[in-house]
Amino acid sequence: MLGLLGDEWTLLVLQQALLGATRYADFMARLPISNSVLAQRLRTLCDDGLLQRREYQTNPPRSEYLVTPESRSLWPMLLSIWEWERRWVAEHAQPVPDLRHVACGEDFAPLTTCRACGGTASEKDVVAQWGPSGSWPRSVPTSTTRRRSGQAEAAGLFPHTMSVIGNRWGFALVVASFVGMSRFTDFQRQLGAPPGSIADRLSILIVNGVFDVAGKRYRLTAKGRALFPVVVTALQWAQRWFDAPEGPAVVVTHTACGGRFLAALTCDQCAQPLRGTQVLPAEISAKSFWHSRPESANIAGAQ
Repeated sequence: MLGLLGDEWTLLVLQQALLGATRYADFMARLPISNSVLAQRLRTLCDDGLLQRREYQTNPPRSEYLVTPESRSLWPMLLSIWEWERRWVAEHAQPVPDLRHVACGEDFAPLTTCRACGGTASEKDVVAQWGPSGSWPRSVPTSTTRRRSGQAEAAGLFPHTMSVIGNRWGFALVVASFVGMSRFTDFQRQLGAPPGSIADRLSILIVNGVFDVAGKRYRLTAKGRALFPVVVTALQWAQRWFDAPEGPAVVVTHTACGGRFLAALTCDQCAQPLRGTQVLPAEISAKSFWHSRPESANIAGAQ
């Protein structure tokens, strides 16, 4: 998961696919991306099962790229990213739209709750331990992609998210911090990352207000701790699609009820569980939005 999703172009291409882009020209029009990078990401996403390539024209040959069950099930993570950017990041050229819950008709914010007991949960309410297949060496992110250089180009709807977790080592540092790691030497030793990469990503996390540093310890700020829904939904997605025969990599316990913690996103207005097909940007009517996007009818794709 860290190697696959810890790449900003991958996240941006998936974001646009779930917003309705299907053809090569759609992605080129929506993203500040080069032809070579887009072609490589689309190929990788198809190889990894996150997109499906389908030929819609033979002369000349033309293909479209459709979301799959694997990519559609990323909607809780992408919804959590949307809410984090909307609440915590002010530096948007245009404000991130509010979210509308079609089921109750209200603008809403997603709440992270425990499926077992229904109670709300934050990073303070859970304890994470390695499962049968878990270890830091096994979880070191691997990737063959390169992040784009420079900060001049816009990163779509989620600029801070892309700079924070749109890099495999940045994503790994955030995850490690949630389980209590705070020293540079521990990050380097446990993650096995080059010192230069750790230093670079830590500086970006500090600049973006996700970490602060006191003495030799790097700790999550309130803004950083608010990434908890993003991290836990990404973890659940990973353990669903990349399961190991011997058991889960990470076991998370909800301290309030003592049960295994599985996150569910609920509407803060009607308290009902959210479905991907019932969430859309608030300024777009449900009728026009669904009609214009038959393949991927909301910001997060179908459930």
